[in-house]
Order: sequence, then structure tokens, then C-alpha cells
Amino acid sequence: MTESYQKIFENNKNWIAEKLGQDKDFFKKLAAGQNPEYLYIGCSDSRATAEELMGMKPGEVFVHRNIANVVNTLDMSSTAVIQYAVQYLKVKHIIVCGHYGCGGVKAAMTPEDFGLMNPWLRTIRDVYRTHQEELDLIENEEQRYKRLIELNVQEQCINVIKMACVQERYILDQYPIVHGWVFDLATGKIIDLNIDFEHILKDIQKVYDLTNSKWIMSRKDNKNLLE
Repeated sequence: MTESYQKIFENNKNWIAEKLGQDKDFFKKLAAGQNPEYLYIGCSDSRATAEELMGMKPGEVFVHRNIANVVNTLDMSSTAVIQYAVQYLKVKHIIVCGHYGCGGVKAAMTPEDFGLMNPWLRTIRDVYRTHQEELDLIENEEQRYKRLIELNVQEQCINVIKMACVQERYILDQYPIVHGWVFDLATGKIIDLNIDFEHILKDIQKVYDLTNSKWIMSRKDNKNLLE
């Protein structure tokens, strides 16, 4: 166990040598600041690492991860990350990425007391309740599980859009654009769910509008909030 822990520091030395071999000023540039275009909100699952699956380099993605990629507006961690990314880093894209085989979503489908996890999982159970009619029509349990993973991504994207900082920034800059993805562990592919946010937002804008402005503009002009 100790040897595997010490291996991390050896890996770090090798990584430093590799980066300096590619660019002697790599760490000088890294320390100068960050200007990422992407905020990635993903699951804490050790198999779904953000930069690696996206093929991105240090400094290119601002990352927040938690169990089942939940955006709960009562959770100061996720809301602070979004506020900082939108207001100060001026990210142009917010990505909510779930993954098939998500243990958090599976737990939310299980009739069991998970103790301190219960309030967190309740957010996902609420997604099931919202889409219960569709989900209960899916007889195959594995397919129902995969569909709930997708719907959870969709609902967390909507939770992002509910935030005032996101709405206000969009009114000014036409950004950020929000995307819903699922990472398929079995194939390594990122799947864009191509969620019809324009249709969804028409239904919720009256309730969640914090700007008294029109969120969605013409898709033909490529100025809609979400693409």
C-alpha cells in the first residue's frame, strides 16, 4: 500500500520531466493564470476523468465533479464553481457530463436507506419522479437505468440555466452555451444528448426567469441560449 502511494510522487517527477521536455516554459506559463473556455461538471467516478476523455490540456477546462454530476442550487460548492466560471473566467461553454454505469444514479433507483447520502440522492430521485411516466414504460431495467442517467444530465443542465449569473451573462454576451453529454465507459465515446432545450425552456422561463428578458433568440441566427 505504501509503495503504491509513493509511486504517485515518482509519477509526478516523470510528468514534470515530460512537460519540460516538450516546453521548458510549461510551468511558467501554467502559473501565469488560466483562461478556460469550458466548465465541465461531471461525476466523481474515478473512471470518468474530465481532461483525459476530452483530450484537453491543463488550463483548458475548469472542472467540478461530484456524485452523479448533480447541480443543486442549495449546494454552495457547485453554485460557487458555476458563478466563478461564468462571472470571472467568462467560460463560453458549460458541459454537464454523466456516464453510463453511474453508481449514484443506480443508488437513487434502489429502495434502500443510504444514510447521509439520502439528501443528495433525493435530487436524482426527484428526476425519476418528474419523468416517472416515461421511465415506467421502459420494461428493461438496464435501459431504464441508462435513460435515467440521460434525464439526470438534462435536469442538471436546466438547474444550471436557473442560475441568475448564467442568465445575466447570456443576455450580455450570448454565452455561456450549455451542453448535456454522457460518457460511455464501454466504448470511450462522448455522446452529445442533443437535448431540445429550446422547447424545454419555453415551458420553464416564466417560472425561472430572473432577468425579465428573453432568453432564447432565433436558432437561425445561432443566438439561442443552448445549442
